[in-house]
Amino acid sequence: MRLVLICCLFWFSSLAFGQAENQSQGQAKTEPAAEQLEQLKQQLVQLNRELFLLEEELLFPPETQVAVFVSVDTGQFFRLDSIELLLNDKPVTAHLYTAQQLEALGRGAIQPLFKTNIKAGKHNLTAVFVGKGPDNLDYRRAVSYGFTKQDDAVLLELQIKDRSSDYQPEFIVQPWSAN
Repeated sequence: MRLVLICCLFWFSSLAFGQAENQSQGQAKTEPAAEQLEQLKQQLVQLNRELFLLEEELLFPPETQVAVFVSVDTGQFFRLDSIELLLNDKPVTAHLYTAQQLEALGRGAIQPLFKTNIKAGKHNLTAVFVGKGPDNLDYRRAVSYGFTKQDDAVLLELQIKDRSSDYQPEFIVQPWSAN
């Protein structure tokens, strides 16, 4: 679709430039062509935005959508290396984190990890966190979350928090409400 839009942009620009060449009556005639070209570019950008939103709505309708996000609280007791995500005991995605991504998560960023469509009914999400825990020891923990998919989108946040009571990391699956 984007290729079609780009082709249209080139076609419109060649039309505008062709009109400008055909009109050899000076600068006054080429300015409207340049303005028309700028307007066409703005319309194309707007159409591209609308197309992207429609594409997202068609590919991931709310009735079947599940999206998973990741956030990190302070990260003093756990340094994240990777996350593996399983949906209904089947691996669906894995992500290996770079230093730049960890820095962004530490500053409060929320990373979109996974988005898919599923049927209505009962499902189970398991996230496996791998990294360095307290005392720089290798750490691998899993957290599971059962949910029932209905008509609305299911948005889940995987939270990694520090638990200062026992100096251990805590892994939580937090559902986001639609309201």
